Amino acid sequence: MDRSYHHQVAKDVVKQQIFCGCRCRRWFLSCGEDITRLPNEDYMEERLYTFGSCGGHYLDATNSYRIVISSLVLPVFTSFLFSLSFCAALCNRDSKVFGMLSTMGLVRPAHRMNRIISLVSFYYLHWAMVSLFAYSHLQSGCPIPLAADPDRVIIPKTKSPDKVVQSLSYITEDNRITNGSQLPPLFGGHQSWLQREESFKPKRTMKVHCGFMRNGGAEMALKDMKYVRKCRFVVASGIFDGYDTPHQPSNISPRSQKLFCFLMVVDEVSLEFIRKNVTVREDSDGGQWVGLWRLVLLKHPPYDEPRRNGKVPKIITHRLFPEAQYSIWVDGKMELIVDPLLMLERYLWRDKHTFAIAQHKHHLSIYEEADSNKRRKRYARPLIDLHMKIYCYEGMEPWSPKKNTVSDVPEGAVIIREHTAINDLFSCLWFNEVNLFTPRDQLSFGYVVYRLKGLFKFFMFPNCEYNSLFILHPHTREHSSKVEWVKSLNEFKGNNSGLKESRGGLGLWTPYPGDLDSVVLPPVSRTSKAG
Repeated sequence: MDRSYHHQVAKDVVKQQIFCGCRCRRWFLSCGEDITRLPNEDYMEERLYTFGSCGGHYLDATNSYRIVISSLVLPVFTSFLFSLSFCAALCNRDSKVFGMLSTMGLVRPAHRMNRIISLVSFYYLHWAMVSLFAYSHLQSGCPIPLAADPDRVIIPKTKSPDKVVQSLSYITEDNRITNGSQLPPLFGGHQSWLQREESFKPKRTMKVHCGFMRNGGAEMALKDMKYVRKCRFVVASGIFDGYDTPHQPSNISPRSQKLFCFLMVVDEVSLEFIRKNVTVREDSDGGQWVGLWRLVLLKHPPYDEPRRNGKVPKIITHRLFPEAQYSIWVDGKMELIVDPLLMLERYLWRDKHTFAIAQHKHHLSIYEEADSNKRRKRYARPLIDLHMKIYCYEGMEPWSPKKNTVSDVPEGAVIIREHTAINDLFSCLWFNEVNLFTPRDQLSFGYVVYRLKGLFKFFMFPNCEYNSLFILHPHTREHSSKVEWVKSLNEFKGNNSGLKESRGGLGLWTPYPGDLDSVVLPPVSRTSKAG
């Protein structure tokens, strides 16, 4: 590979790390902000988590060239930008930061030179800490036992047999008249509690809710529908509300480039954002491309919440791309760095699996994950509690070694699957839970596994391999939603009723056929300060 390519790679990495460093510095401590008056421990952990996710996974690449550059650039740029906050506080002799350090004997206010020496010492101490942090995250990835050559991978000639569910179809229109009034169409439909309960009883022939209700939104253009019909092998991703730009997959063999459709699902806001920030090529059929990615526009997003919209291509991929036999989902902020054919061979074909997903780095129980989501303000705390109370009432126990699963909590950013009937049923049921309750899909995955009582088989592979599949890029901006800051159900009343989502999570506001007041959630032990 020529030198100009490596030079461009280095420039891209430096640019990303500068942006990453600015983001981390901004979120951890504003310039001159007094660290002694930060509100509470949760706030500090939230900032530390943001800082960790910014730099950490970015180094978990198998591409050695990028690892070397990243490990050199991250400590320098992140340390410099991050240290500006400490510099600003230290240079203010009236700040509590300076007074606190003086009390500890780390600075001496009597002489200006002492302060400068202390400042320089503090900077280098911080540089060393960040360097150690970067190095430690280099260890979080591990080698993946991939086949040596994608050209020599043998693709199975037949589909895996459908033994449990042999015919799966979808409800596309509800009876939308309740108490004499017409209900508005919803993408996920108006699923009743009885319909939900029946859907968890697999039969040879099934018909279930699975999104895409008539007039519910998420319409695809005719040109895109025509294109995706030819896609049998799919790498799918999605960007909603302009939070990312497409990251080009690397290390993709010519065979995989011909075999796979690389489909990036976007809404209209994201398409406009992408056009303004990267080069979009249009082919003779009107298809829009960014490098390998074919952009697939979904008009009329079905939900108010962008994160919930993102679950449509992620979870019910088979509904968007019905001809796909195999699919690999990769979150929009990730750059895939492993050949997709090698991924199918490693995670599916080698040991005859049909569904693969990574184990969560920190959590085994959905109740641990729920606690983490509340502390990190990923959705309204009382609604997460309500979601978990429903699952607890329905018999979902915390994970234990007695269970037949590695964990109840996955890392959902990469999903590898063959589209068998049982896998498609699982995806529909998983999506229905995300549609009914909170958009935090990691809370629902283990529950649906539990309800299918061992009929759904999957391979949960080690988290360190997951970290070696991609390079994690920062979002173009921070996601923020008012509902994430809600601490009490009373905050949804009166003038704040607009905090409620109007088209998703409606199961949280529908009377539940059971006594949830008597439910006591299982105690949770915090497995990680970051998680």
